[in-house]
Amino acid sequence: MPLMTGKTAALALAVAATASVLTTVSPAGATSALSWGACEGTGHDARQECATLDVPLNYGDPDGKRITLAVSRIRSERPDARRGTLLMIPGGPGEPGLNRPSTVGKRLPQSVRDAYDLVGFDPRGMGRSTSASCDLAAGDRSLVTTRPWPAADGAIKENVATARRIADTCARNVGDLLPTLSTVNEARDIDSIRRALGERKLSAWGRSYGTYAGSVYAQLYPERTDRWVLDSNDDPDPTRVGRGWLANFAVGAEDTFPAFAKWASDPGSPVRLADSPAGVRRRVLDLAARLDAEPLPWDGANPPVMNGNVFRQSVLTAMYSQSQFEGLARLVKDAEDGKVPGAVPPDLPQDTGAVSFATLCNDVEWPTSIPGHARDVAASRASHPLTAGMPVNITPCSFWPYKPQDKPVRITDRGPSNVLLVQNRRDPATPYSGALNSRRAYGDRARMVTVDSTGHGAAYVPAPYGSPCADRAVTDYLVRGERPVRDMSCPAPEVSEER
Repeated sequence: MPLMTGKTAALALAVAATASVLTTVSPAGATSALSWGACEGTGHDARQECATLDVPLNYGDPDGKRITLAVSRIRSERPDARRGTLLMIPGGPGEPGLNRPSTVGKRLPQSVRDAYDLVGFDPRGMGRSTSASCDLAAGDRSLVTTRPWPAADGAIKENVATARRIADTCARNVGDLLPTLSTVNEARDIDSIRRALGERKLSAWGRSYGTYAGSVYAQLYPERTDRWVLDSNDDPDPTRVGRGWLANFAVGAEDTFPAFAKWASDPGSPVRLADSPAGVRRRVLDLAARLDAEPLPWDGANPPVMNGNVFRQSVLTAMYSQSQFEGLARLVKDAEDGKVPGAVPPDLPQDTGAVSFATLCNDVEWPTSIPGHARDVAASRASHPLTAGMPVNITPCSFWPYKPQDKPVRITDRGPSNVLLVQNRRDPATPYSGALNSRRAYGDRARMVTVDSTGHGAAYVPAPYGSPCADRAVTDYLVRGERPVRDMSCPAPEVSEER
């Protein structure tokens, strides 16, 4: 989830969508009701087409107000090989998805791109769909604000004020779209897209929060799912949705940091921080404490300092990919020398902030006790010092003005056996424990591929950190329908995690 993700820069890239008149009959015989035309903007494959689709603001009032969804596709260029549509479900909540057929689709092997039309969309509230904005002040759009890092002494008074202010600002500025931003409505929107495409069933690849949105769809519309791949899985237990995902960052950081510590203590590493993993951990925690006491000025950044929490957030962000380990090690050395990075972190886009907060707050009710949050923060700071209490701190959801419009969806084993879960053993955002809960919930509906690797994202990860074993398992299923007979494990990538 982007208010919980380190990839805010990518979130700023929303691809424009326009419509021109072009009705298409797919090679499989499905007639699309969408009018496809050229996509505006840059950064997408020239073959990508865009369209818009009107859907109900409130599905309980289908004849009432409408909103617009922006949809994109890259069609299979092999009619003889095409077998359907692969929907690319974005993460978040609060990530744009319109450009995913271009940006993420290029990672897919040719056999998958031949077998499917790749379809993306901006979820309601995002990008070129009917967009939401809380009109948050700049200070409320930094990652160390949207993630509720407590004060250096563990106090949460400022977090309480910020959470209340953001909830009030969103309620005041977004309008009637705000209470409809939910995972259940995203699933309904996906089914509207399916119908507009003229497809009887969809295949899908969802990642991160997209695994939960995909799971909710598969539970509500099981007969409309074909081959369903969910990568880096959120815990779907209704008691864990939202707040439990945020709390998982404490576990995820502790799961993944040892891989960095091992890398940064290896004699062959380009930036060695200590002669043992324990030494690396001590050095990182000591630097965080030092920056709590003596922040470094950082012109142009939001906030304009490198303090302990900005540094802790940088550590957590780097755990998303082993490719960021070297940059983190250099950051440690530079900060110890009083230097800050030349590039400043981007602020959270307005639509990302609105959709992130609203979806998390609208899906389930959150606890409201301020003393309870303070106790949780104190306990987490002691047990999980890398994240210093942030994952259990108070959020705008404790002051949210709306109750959930729908009951949380419980994922069960009722439905076709057509789900493939893919998961790294060490993931900072969606820990392995949550994926195991998802696997148990699905029962015989699912099989699971576990990768002995570190990072967020297990399949089709760019070289050299990807798993050919996981890639083969996903490709075999999407293209030939050959899903593993039983749960399976994949070894660590051949390029070791120390390099």
